[in-house]
Amino acid sequence: MTQTKNNPTQGSAQHTTLVIGGTGKTGRRVAEKLTAQGRPVRVGSRSGAPAFDWNEPAGWPAALEGVDRVYVTYYPDLGFPGAAEQIGAFAEVAVAAGARRLVLLSGRGEEAAQRAEDALKASGADWTVVRASWFNQNFDESFFLEPVLAGEIALPTADAVEPFVDADDIADVVVAALGDDRHIGRTYELSGPRLLGFSDVAAELSKVTGREIAYVPVSDEDYRAVLRENGLPEEFADLFALILDGRNAHVVDGVQEVLGRPPRDFADFAREAAATGVWDVRS
Repeated sequence: MTQTKNNPTQGSAQHTTLVIGGTGKTGRRVAEKLTAQGRPVRVGSRSGAPAFDWNEPAGWPAALEGVDRVYVTYYPDLGFPGAAEQIGAFAEVAVAAGARRLVLLSGRGEEAAQRAEDALKASGADWTVVRASWFNQNFDESFFLEPVLAGEIALPTADAVEPFVDADDIADVVVAALGDDRHIGRTYELSGPRLLGFSDVAAELSKVTGREIAYVPVSDEDYRAVLRENGLPEEFADLFALILDGRNAHVVDGVQEVLGRPPRDFADFAREAAATGVWDVRS
């Protein structure tokens, strides 16, 4: 992106960025990309120094010391109860500490996530909101990895379709937003270049792994039982019902708008991920 005279990337060595969730799917990539540009990074995590924990607000000021911009991610999801309140409280602390530049990862089509966006904006921050939903990397770095290895992806999604977006595209947009004043006050919606159903995803994964991976539709009740058995919040089932009801069943142009290039396709992601051996099944 062409720099302007007001572009903070000029002389950016003086700007330290706190990356909350800096070991996660997007946070890790944002931290790596900023570091590659010579921009100082502090990883915000419970194992960080100083530690950052959403449930320990007393530790937030230490994590923000010397920081002037923050990439804000929230676990488990902005749509969960209490998230908006925590986001708003953190944003106020951040602005008071001098970290006015806040870039928030939000969810497409999630009304509860939009409440968190509003809470962050109310702090008086120089904000940018980046909305995304299903990541490609959910299948090789997250909760769908084990099902892919087992050869069966069982979800209560029926025939829903989703324009899966790549975590590297999200990270590139976030890095651009952190470093350029032209993104202040903007909300960007991100997606991949095409709609895929979960049967399409299974077919793509079968192609690159050389073994059959099936998509199996299950009932909401059965899926909730699986979540309980694995110690995961049942609210994940609510999110499936919410964001896969057709509201996100269209592609958007946020990646192209910010980066001037098209988003990465799921097939390209799958081929490159397969080459790493992440989906190899060893006897």
